[in-house]
Amino acid sequence: MQFRHKRRPVDGVLLLDKPQGLSSNTALQRARRLLNAAKAGHTGTLDPMATGLLPLTFGEATKFSQMLLDADKGYEAVVRLGVETDTGDAEGQVIATAEVAVDRVKVEAALARFRGEIEQVPPMYSALKRDGKPLYEYARAGIEVERKARVVSIHALELLDFDGETFSIRVDCSKGTYIRTLAIDLGRALGCGAHLAALRRTRIGPFTASGAVTLEALEAAAEGEARDALLAPADALVAHLPAIELDPAAAAAILQGRQLPLPGTAPGLLRLYAAGRFLGLGETNGEGRLLPKRLVATGDGNGNT
Repeated sequence: MQFRHKRRPVDGVLLLDKPQGLSSNTALQRARRLLNAAKAGHTGTLDPMATGLLPLTFGEATKFSQMLLDADKGYEAVVRLGVETDTGDAEGQVIATAEVAVDRVKVEAALARFRGEIEQVPPMYSALKRDGKPLYEYARAGIEVERKARVVSIHALELLDFDGETFSIRVDCSKGTYIRTLAIDLGRALGCGAHLAALRRTRIGPFTASGAVTLEALEAAAEGEARDALLAPADALVAHLPAIELDPAAAAAILQGRQLPLPGTAPGLLRLYAAGRFLGLGETNGEGRLLPKRLVATGDGNGNT
C-alpha cells in the first residue's frame, strides 16, 4: 500500500528571492516541500527569466494574497536596443534587427513619454486568459489573438545606465504593467526596436527584495522552527490597514459570523485582534456596524489557537 505524505499546517508569508530560470510555480513547490506545508500560493507570477521578490503565502495567509496582487510594484530592468524577439524578452527568437543610433539624451526623452498613465497592449506571451486558455498557449501554437489596450500607471521611470546598445532602468508602476511591453514600446519610440534583456523585481507594496530569502537559505535552515522563523505572519500582508482590538465577547461574536455595533467609524477594512491574536479582517459599513469579512481559521494566522 502506498502512503501519502502528510503535510503540516503552516501559516505565514515567505518573501522569496526567486532565482533566474525557475518558474514561479516551481519556486513555490520547492518552498512548500521544504516547509512541508499543507497549503500554499503566490501573489503574482514572475517569468522564469526574471529574478527577485516573489511573496509566497502559506495556510491562512493565502486568504490575503489579493492585497499584493493589487499592489504597486518596483523593478530594475535591462533593455537591449536594436533587436526585437517574438516573446519581447531574451528567451525569444529574433524577429527583427536594426541599427542603433541613439544617445543618452534620446533615451531620456523616450523615457519621459512613458511616465504617468499610459496604454499598454498585453503581450501574447502572458498568462492572461482568452476563452479559458492563457495567451501564451495561443502564441506557442502560432496564433495571435486581439488584445485590448489597458491603462497602467508608471509612477517613476529612471535611467540608471546606458552603454550605447543597452540601458538599465528603475520602474515603479501599478499592477498589470508589463515591463516586456515597456521595453518593446521604448525600442519602437527610439526607432530601432528593443527587447527585455534582464528583469529583477525589487518591490511589491511595502515589501522589498532586500529582505527576501533565497531557496538556498531556506534549505540550509533546520527543518521545523528554524525554517518557520523565516516566515512573516499572515497579518503582514494587511499591515497597512487600521487595527482594532476586540474584547473576548466581541471576538467570539465576530468569529461566529455576527455583526457588531461600531459607531463613529468610516467605511472600510479593519484588522481584527483579540488579546493580541490576529483574527482576520472586518469591514465597517458606514452605518455603525462591523461585519466579518475574511477570518483566519487558526485565530492568529501563525498556527496558534
